[in-house]
Amino acid sequence: MALGKYSRVDGRKSSSYCSTVTIVVFVALCLVGVWMMTSSSVVPVQNSDVSSQGKTSDATTQVTESKESSNGDESNPTDEGKSKQFEDNPGDLPEDATKGDASVSQEENNSNSQQTESTTEVKQEEKSTEQNEDTGDSKSETQSESGTDNSDDKKIEDKDSEAGEKNETKSVGEETEEGSDEKKSVENPGELNEKKDQEVDQGSDEKADGQKKDQLSNEVFPSGAQSDLLNETTTQNGAFSTQASESKNEKETQKSLESDKESSYTWKVCNSTAGPDYIPCLDNLEAIRNLRSTKHYEHRERHCPDNPPTCLVPLPEGYQRSVEWPTSREKIWYHNVPHTKLAEVKGHQNWVKVSGEYLTFPGGGTQFKHGALHYIDFIQQSIPDIAWGKRTRVVLDVGCGVASFGGYLFDRDVLTMSLAPKDEHEAQVQFALERGIPAISAVMGTKRLPFPSRVFDVVHCARCRVPWHIEGGKLLLELNRLLRPGGLFVWSATPVYQKLPEDVEIWEAMKQLTKAMCWELISKTKDRVNGVGVAVYRKPMDNECYEQRSEDAPPLCQGSDDPNAAWNVPLQACLHKAPVATSERGSQWPESWPARLSKSPYWLLSSQVGVYGKPAPEDFTADYEHWKHVVKNSYLNGMGINWSTVRNVMDMRAIYGGFAAALRDLNVWVMNIVSVDAPDTLPIIYERGLFGIYHDWCESFSTYPRSYDLLHADHLFSKMKTKCGLPAIVAEVDRILRPEGKLIVRDKVEAVTELESMFKSMHYEIRMTYSKDKEGLLCVQKTMWRPKEVETLTYALA
Repeated sequence: MALGKYSRVDGRKSSSYCSTVTIVVFVALCLVGVWMMTSSSVVPVQNSDVSSQGKTSDATTQVTESKESSNGDESNPTDEGKSKQFEDNPGDLPEDATKGDASVSQEENNSNSQQTESTTEVKQEEKSTEQNEDTGDSKSETQSESGTDNSDDKKIEDKDSEAGEKNETKSVGEETEEGSDEKKSVENPGELNEKKDQEVDQGSDEKADGQKKDQLSNEVFPSGAQSDLLNETTTQNGAFSTQASESKNEKETQKSLESDKESSYTWKVCNSTAGPDYIPCLDNLEAIRNLRSTKHYEHRERHCPDNPPTCLVPLPEGYQRSVEWPTSREKIWYHNVPHTKLAEVKGHQNWVKVSGEYLTFPGGGTQFKHGALHYIDFIQQSIPDIAWGKRTRVVLDVGCGVASFGGYLFDRDVLTMSLAPKDEHEAQVQFALERGIPAISAVMGTKRLPFPSRVFDVVHCARCRVPWHIEGGKLLLELNRLLRPGGLFVWSATPVYQKLPEDVEIWEAMKQLTKAMCWELISKTKDRVNGVGVAVYRKPMDNECYEQRSEDAPPLCQGSDDPNAAWNVPLQACLHKAPVATSERGSQWPESWPARLSKSPYWLLSSQVGVYGKPAPEDFTADYEHWKHVVKNSYLNGMGINWSTVRNVMDMRAIYGGFAAALRDLNVWVMNIVSVDAPDTLPIIYERGLFGIYHDWCESFSTYPRSYDLLHADHLFSKMKTKCGLPAIVAEVDRILRPEGKLIVRDKVEAVTELESMFKSMHYEIRMTYSKDKEGLLCVQKTMWRPKEVETLTYALA
C-alpha cells in the first residue's frame, strides 16, 4: 500500500515537473523568438549601412575622377603666376598642363592621374573597412543594451550631423570662384542623378551621412568644392526620384545629343583647278571672268568669294616635311613646290635650279646674278647712310622674284616684306615661303597695299617691271605713302644704266616725276660685277619743298584723305604731306635697331588710353613684359615645341607685336596681323622694327597653302565667331599651316572647347589643352590627313 502510495505521489510529482519544464521551454522559446526577431530587425540596418557605405565609396571615386579629368590642371589655384596665365600680365604655363607635347609629359600626366585615382580608391576602401568595424561593434552593443540608449545615441548623432552641415555651409561661404568653376566642371546631369539615387538609400542613417561628409572633405576633395556638390545632391528625400527630375534629365540628354550632332564636323577637299596651290581670294575664277578690264592687273588683285570656303586644300603628291632653316635658303624639296618653269626661264640668272630631288637657290636675281650678298654690300658702299641692320631695319621689296634679296638681308639684321603677284612668275612667292623667307602675294594695281603710311625704312625694286611713271605716277605715289619721311627708294632697273630708246624715255619721265614729288636723287652708281646700275632717292622730312613747287602736280592730297586707310581703298595720284608736330608719327626717325624694339614710340602719349586700358606707353611696356614672360616660361619650355623646326610664324591677332618681339632671339620671323576691325596698332609694330599687314579673317590670307610653321591666335576666334563662323577660319588655318605645323590658341573656354572638337574632326594631334578661370589654352599639330570626299564646286584659276 505504502509503495502504491508513494507511487501515486511520484507520479503526480513527475507530471508537475514535466509541466514546469514544458513551461520553461516554452518561455525560453518565446525569448529566443523575441531575441531572433530583435536581432533580425537590427542586422538588416547594419547591412544596409555597409552597403550604402560601399555605394558612397564608388560614387565618391567617380566624382573625384571626373573632377580630376576636368580640372586636373588646377591643383594649385593660389599660385599667382598660374592665376594670371590668361590675363594681359606676366604668366607662365603650369607644368602639369601639357598632354601631348612630348611623350615624357604625357606619360607623367597619365602616371599622376592613375596614382591619384588609386590613392582615392585606397582611401575609400580603408574608410569602408573602418566603418564596417564600427558597425560590428554597434551590433554587439545593440544586443546588450536597451532601446533607450539607442534613442540617446540618436540625439547625439543628430547634433553631430547638424554640426557637419553647419561646417559645410561655412565652407561654401568662404569658397572663391574657383570652387564654383570646379563644380560646373564636375556636375554632369546624368552623374548627379545617379549620385542622388545612391545617397537617398542612406538617408535614414544621419550619422553615416555626417561621417561621409567629413571624410569627403578631408580626403577626397580640396576644401570648399565638395560642399557645393554635397549640398546639391542631398536635396531629395526617399528612395525614388521625382517626375520633375526624370523629365529634366531626359530633356537635357536630348539637348546634349542635339549638341553632339551639331558639333560633328565633316570636311571635304577643295574642288579647285588650282589644286594644292589654291588661294580663294586670288583664284576666284568666277569674279575674274566678270572683270571689265585687266589693264591695271585687276585679275591679280583680291576677289574674295561671298561665302568663305570651308574645304581643305589637298597636299602635293610626295609632300614631305620642309627643309629647316638656314639650309632651306639654299635648297627645298622639289615635290613640295613641284614647279620648274622658273628654273627653265631664270636658271641662267641663278634664281633657281633643279638638282635631283631638290630645287636649289644660288642666291641670284635678275639684277644680281653673282649673288644677293654682293649686291647688298654694293648698296651699302654706295649709300653708307643706309646702315643695314641699324638705321635700316624694315624693307619693302616690290616684285621680289624668289626673294633672295630679303633672304640674305637676314644676315644684316634686316627684316624684308617681299611681295609679287601670284603666278606672274610661276610660284615665286611660294618658293620664297618654302625657303623660309617672308613674302605675300600682292600686286601694285588699283588699290592701296594693306600697310599703314610712313612705316618702311627702305623700298626696293630690282627690275620689278612696275611702270612707275605712267598715269601721273600713281604707283610711285603709293610707295611715297608707305615710305617713312627720310626713307630711301632703291631702284635697280635698266633705265638707270642702259641707253636703249625705251630706257632713256623712262629715265627722263622718272626724273621729272621724282623731282615733282620732291624726292632727292642721292646716288646713281654702277655695279661692275653684275653690270647693273642702282639709283637711290630720299623722301623729304618736311613740307618745304612741296610749298615751293611751281606746279601742283602731282597735287597734294585733301586734308580729309587718311593716308593710313589701306583696306580696299582705291589708289589716288596725290601727295600726302609730311607730319609737322614733333609728337606726330613720322616726324622723327626711330631709334637704331635693336633699341627701337623695346622702347615705347615717342608719339605714344600718356594722355592716350592703350588697348588694355592703361596710358599708352605703360600699356605698351606691360604688353611686352607679359609676352616675354609667357614665351620664356610657357612657349619655349612648357609646350614641347622643337623651335629648331619653326621658321615662318604668324601672330593672327597682334596688338603691339609683343609676341613677335619676345621671339627675337630665335631664328624665326613673325608676320603680325592686325584685324581690320581691331584698334589700328600696326604702325606701332613697324616703329619697333617688326612688320605686319592688315587683314580680315573672314577672307583668305594672301599666301600660298602650307606657308607657316606656327600660328598664334590670342582671343581671335571668339571675336570672329559671330562675324563669319569658326569653320571658315579653321579651314583657312588649315590651308596656310604646314603639315606638322602647330597652332597655339589662347581664348575663352567655350571657344577653345569648340575648336578642340573641330581640330579632332580634322585628325589634328591635340598636343596640349589647359583651362582656368574661364580662359583656355590649346596647342594642336596638323597632320597629313586629308578627306577622301571632294567638294562639288569651287571656282579657281587654272
